[in-house]
Amino acid sequence: MAEDSHVEGNTAEACDDVEEQQGAVRLVYRPEPADTLVGLRVRERIKRTGLLLRGAFLTLWAGQWLLSAVGRGSVELVSTVLFLFVVLVVWGYPRIQAAHVQRTIGWQGEYRATVSAAGMTCRSDHSTLVQKWTVFQGYRETADHFVLVSRDPNIMCLDVLPKRGVRDAGDVDRLRALLERHTTRV
Repeated sequence: MAEDSHVEGNTAEACDDVEEQQGAVRLVYRPEPADTLVGLRVRERIKRTGLLLRGAFLTLWAGQWLLSAVGRGSVELVSTVLFLFVVLVVWGYPRIQAAHVQRTIGWQGEYRATVSAAGMTCRSDHSTLVQKWTVFQGYRETADHFVLVSRDPNIMCLDVLPKRGVRDAGDVDRLRALLERHTTRV
């Protein structure tokens, strides 16, 4: 029992250390599906595997549909409907993933993220996540977001920090400087 309280105390101390550091940037936001979609697109561009597989799958279906139409001399309705369905699924897959992630995290309400020299702490009413910089392989900036990607080969963890969450416009520059100091652009 004593060990449990010791571990809990260390976790609380680590959270406080990250949040109390000078120069920390605080963001307050409510996650939206568009935020997750940006993160998934960044992940796809970095990994490229998903883009290649989806492109190959779509090319094979288009080739099958085209060969079928040329072989028969006319376009078959069932084949065309199936091809359009495949195009819709391939195009919509990232949006389906984003909607699923939103259902998973959206119920937690408002997020309060603190980014400092020690790392990042993200709190909601139901959880607290503390991450050191060593967790991340890097970050990518988009027009409205900073996306931090994990070191694991499959990039299973993404942290999306929407710029709308900062209080002042100068905080975006401070956040960019923190990210550049502690991790790399990918």
